[in-house]
Amino acid sequence: MEQFLYNVDESQAGMRIDKYLSELITDKSRSYIQEIINRGNVKVNDKIVKSNYKIKNADSILVDIPELEILSVEPEDIPLDIIYEDNDIIVVNKPQGMVVHPAVGNYSGTMVNALLAHCKDLSGINGVIRPGIVHRIDKDTSGVLVVAKNDCAHNSLSEQLKDHTMNRIYIALAEGVIKQDEGKVDALLGRHTVDRLKFAVVKDGKKAITHFKVLERYNNATLIQCKLETGRTHQIRVHMAHIGHPLVGDPLYGYKKQKFNLQGQMLHAKTLGFIHPTTHEYIEFNSELPGYFVKILNILKSELK
Repeated sequence: MEQFLYNVDESQAGMRIDKYLSELITDKSRSYIQEIINRGNVKVNDKIVKSNYKIKNADSILVDIPELEILSVEPEDIPLDIIYEDNDIIVVNKPQGMVVHPAVGNYSGTMVNALLAHCKDLSGINGVIRPGIVHRIDKDTSGVLVVAKNDCAHNSLSEQLKDHTMNRIYIALAEGVIKQDEGKVDALLGRHTVDRLKFAVVKDGKKAITHFKVLERYNNATLIQCKLETGRTHQIRVHMAHIGHPLVGDPLYGYKKQKFNLQGQMLHAKTLGFIHPTTHEYIEFNSELPGYFVKILNILKSELK
């Protein structure tokens, strides 16, 4: 366990303690700082405080950083489609059907299992030694995502996600013919009030904005490009269903009767752009539509003739 002692001076008085510590302990995220405060690992003048405590002049702050927890996931020799890799990041093209991170019911065969076999130098953000999964895409969504190889890279990428400066563009096939050429869905998202496995547009949800543009129209489907302004769980899937155009093949939010025998929603993370954590230059990566996606589009195009 690492221990740090800080003394507050007059110029810092009035700051929230979680903000104050996250500015000093730069290799840890603010959410992690809040977590250890809530656990009682932070004391001010020998007393446990809450994350919203406002620090005072001459406060003595003692911080105990717990040892990193070892993730009990086995490395597996699973092929990875690596688009780019350097000392800080790995950019992966995830196939449809692969889970990103282990969870109940999926402890093997995930991208994390594959990453553990590929690379040992990965970030330990939020108190767990684990491949630095900065963002996730659903099991049945394919496409580009970035993984952090160290804590500095993880913090930088997480901040870009938080600030909505990461460029994320998806290609999706929606049910029905969308009449307008482009549009914006601005609707709060949260857990479904009845089915807790689903998300929904709810009054007390979190801000979620999706911009979409029509690429092609078919007899009863529309190919669209979606640009995320925010990145909520199932955001594109829920937003498109909300406006009456759920994604083709979506088992949670789509139509029960499906024209094609699909394994999941027709959604592909096409483009991912961000500022590199070390070079501070903007870099962008693209992934071609997977074969099954192209096959369905060709069928739909043939029906127009």
